[in-house]
Amino acid sequence: MISNRLTRRSRVALLTSLSAITIAGCSTVNAQSRPQGTQQITQAEAQQGAQANVQILQEFGGAMTGPQAAYVETVGKNIAVQSGLGNARDAFKVATLNSSVNNAFAIPGGYIYTTRQLVTLMNNEAELAGVLGHEVGHVAARHSQRRQQAAQRNSILGALGSILSGVLLGNSQIGQAISQGIQQGSQLLTLKFSRAQELEADKLGQDYLVKAGYDPHAMATVLNSLALQNSLDARLQGRGDATVPAWASTHPDPASRVSTANRYAGNRTGLTNRDTFLTRIDGLLYGDDPKQGVIEGQQFIHPELMLAFTAPNGFYMVNGTTAVSINGQNGQAQLTTAPFNGNLETYIASAFQRIAGQNASLQPSAIQRTTVNGIPAAYATARANTNRGQVDVTVFAFQFANDRAFHFQAITAAGRGNVFNSMYGSMRRISSAEAARVVPRVIDVVTVRPSDTVESLASRMAYSNAKVERFRVLNGLRSTDRLTAGQKVKIVTYGR
Repeated sequence: MISNRLTRRSRVALLTSLSAITIAGCSTVNAQSRPQGTQQITQAEAQQGAQANVQILQEFGGAMTGPQAAYVETVGKNIAVQSGLGNARDAFKVATLNSSVNNAFAIPGGYIYTTRQLVTLMNNEAELAGVLGHEVGHVAARHSQRRQQAAQRNSILGALGSILSGVLLGNSQIGQAISQGIQQGSQLLTLKFSRAQELEADKLGQDYLVKAGYDPHAMATVLNSLALQNSLDARLQGRGDATVPAWASTHPDPASRVSTANRYAGNRTGLTNRDTFLTRIDGLLYGDDPKQGVIEGQQFIHPELMLAFTAPNGFYMVNGTTAVSINGQNGQAQLTTAPFNGNLETYIASAFQRIAGQNASLQPSAIQRTTVNGIPAAYATARANTNRGQVDVTVFAFQFANDRAFHFQAITAAGRGNVFNSMYGSMRRISSAEAARVVPRVIDVVTVRPSDTVESLASRMAYSNAKVERFRVLNGLRSTDRLTAGQKVKIVTYGR
C-alpha cells in the first residue's frame, strides 16, 4: 500500500536480486527449547521489541483501534497466558495491522501481530486463538533469538530483520514487506525459521488451544483456509502455481502443515465460538484500504494521491505499505517515492544510489526527459551483473507537484526492459469524481435464510469474477458443503 505518508524517504529496496539479504541456514530445535513456567520475557527482550515495534507499525499500515482490534487483543492475551511465561498477560502486546495481506508474525519481547485481512479469513475464535498461539509459541520458545545466534555463528550481520519472528503464511506479502519494506538499502537481513521451529510453533499453539478449552483442530482448519486462499490468489493473478517467488516468501507453505496439525490434534475437541467470532468481526475492512490505494484487476488507483496506472498483461500486483510491487516471469517492478526537490535528474540519480547500495558498478545511462499523459517525467537504465546473469535496472520518475514525485524501479533480464513500457505510459492523474468512486470493501456477516444457497449469497460478493470460489474460501466451505438456515456466513460488500 502506498500511503499518503510517502513524501518521506521510502525504505523499500528494489528486489532481493540486487540486495544483500541473506537467508540463514536452518537449525533443529530440541525439547529443551520448550518454555518453562518459570521463564519470563526479559527486560532486554522487551526493550528490543519496543524499539522494533515503532518501525513495524509505521511500515505495515499501523495498528487498528476500536472494538474489533480490542477483541483480537483479548483473545491474544488469553492465549498467551497458556504459554507458561510468568508475566505473559502483561508482557504480550497484540496488534491488528491495517494490512490487506493474510499473515501474522511476532518479534521478541512479546509483540504479536496479525493483519486484519488474515482475521477476515478466519471462521471462528479458535482459529484466531490458534494463529496467535502459533506466534506466542515462537516468542515463548525463543525461536528468533536462536536464529540470531545461528546467524552470528555464521558471521552474518544482525539487525532488525533478523529479529522478525516467523510469518504464519508462505504466500504472505508481509514476508515480502519484511525483506523489502523494512530493510534500508542492503543493511538488514531476513531470517527464516527452520521447518522444525515452525512445526514446534504449530504444536505449541495447539497445546495452548487445549489449555484454553478450544478445539485444537482449529490450527489445521485455518492453515487449510490459508492454503486455499493462496491457490485461489495464484489462479486469479495468472500465476501458474500456488506459490510466489522465493524473494516474496519467508515461510513454508501452510498446505504442507495441515495434515501434521490434524494428526497432532487427534481426537481432542473443544470450543470454536464461531458465532461470537463472526459477530465481533462484522464490518471489518476487507482487501485494500482506499487511503492506501486499491488494486482492481490490472489497475492500481490511489484516490488520495490522485494517480492510477495499469500493470502489463501477465503481471500481478501486490499492494505494500510503502510501495506497490508488480511481479511476473519477465520482470519485477515497484512504484514508490522519495524526497523530491523539484529536480527529476537528481531524484533519479538518488534512486539509483539507493538501489545500488555498495554496488558502485551500477551506473545509469543518460537520463531522458519525456511527458506521460501531461505529467513531466524522466527515466534512465543501468545494466548490472548478478548471480543470475545480466539484468537491466530502470528508474522511471513522474513529477506530480513541485515537492512530490513518484517512480517505478524495475528489473528485467538484459535487453527486456520494454516489457514495462506500457505501464510507464499508463501513469495518469485521476479526477475527483473518479477518486470518489473508490470505496472500501467490508465483511458483512449474514444469517442464512431457508431460500439461500451458496450461489445466491455468492452473487452478492463485491467482485466481478470468481464469486462462488471467493465465497467458499472465505467461509471455509468445501465444494460439497451446503448451507443451513440460521447459519452465519461472511460475504464481502462495498462499504462507505
